[in-house]
Amino acid sequence: MQKRALGRELDVFPIGLGCMGMTHGYGGQDEPDAIRTLHRAVELGVDFFDTAEVYGPFTNEVLVGKALKPLRDKVKIATKFGFRIAETIDGPKQEPGLNSRPEHVRAVAEASLRRLGVDYIDLYYQHRVDPDVPIEETVGAMAALVREGKVRALGLSEAGVATIRRAHAVHPIAAVQSEYSLWTRDPENGVLDVCRELRIGFVPFSPLGRGFLAGAIRSADQLGKNDFRRSLPRFEQENIERNLAVVAKLEKLADAKGVTAAQLALAWVLHQGDFIVPIPGSRKIANLEANVAAAGIVLTGGEVAEIGGLVTPEQIAGLRYAEAAMAQTNG
Repeated sequence: MQKRALGRELDVFPIGLGCMGMTHGYGGQDEPDAIRTLHRAVELGVDFFDTAEVYGPFTNEVLVGKALKPLRDKVKIATKFGFRIAETIDGPKQEPGLNSRPEHVRAVAEASLRRLGVDYIDLYYQHRVDPDVPIEETVGAMAALVREGKVRALGLSEAGVATIRRAHAVHPIAAVQSEYSLWTRDPENGVLDVCRELRIGFVPFSPLGRGFLAGAIRSADQLGKNDFRRSLPRFEQENIERNLAVVAKLEKLADAKGVTAAQLALAWVLHQGDFIVPIPGSRKIANLEANVAAAGIVLTGGEVAEIGGLVTPEQIAGLRYAEAAMAQTNG
């Protein structure tokens, strides 16, 4: 299958793998199962894996590094920095706020390299734009890591158009990562256009609406007590019930095409441009295999428009994040 370009530095399989849920956010899973899933992804042709220091914190990078070490020459690993993380007597804990000061950029990059057990990071993202540090200073520090061979390519996450342009003027940005799916279209407000213009890859996280567009979540009671979706407005029970009506329409259309709702949702994202590489998270091998198969679904222009009109953000009840987290997006 033809690969897709993330900037000028990286060519990857059209669908990557978001690894967060293997240790963080959704309750995690046993390490042997996670490693089997990661290895199966490589067998299927997936070569782009996404993690971050804050996932755990730190445990996700350790897992990804351990699993992919024997396959290093076949994969590209992306990780992210930018949140505040403190060492406590109970272990590392995320603290409120952001930190993208240049000296911090270097320190956390060195730590990520150690945890991943690699000589270089393929794609290094600023996880959220820090309003207290000019993007030029942060990207300048990131670019120094490229010159030293510790990082291959640079990325931004949840950045707005003006920030992307300013960052790209300092050093080429290979990829912008933001939430994007049928039920979250924020990047259509200029970000996708600037990525096309500047030849920047776009990496949608949560392209299946954190699993909701797959149709498996019918009640908040299905979410574990440590599942962070419990803190998201869209997963409050009242909103789940309203949003299920939208998913039902997607399921009906998917049945008619002989695919699953999740596959149709992923195919729609993939058809938004050949510079787009979604990273659905999969903990189960069966779901991974189904997601990878979605890369082979061909849609006509009419079908893309039909799907995009069937499920729209205007029909969805609830914000994608609580207000405090929303304030850290689109910097």
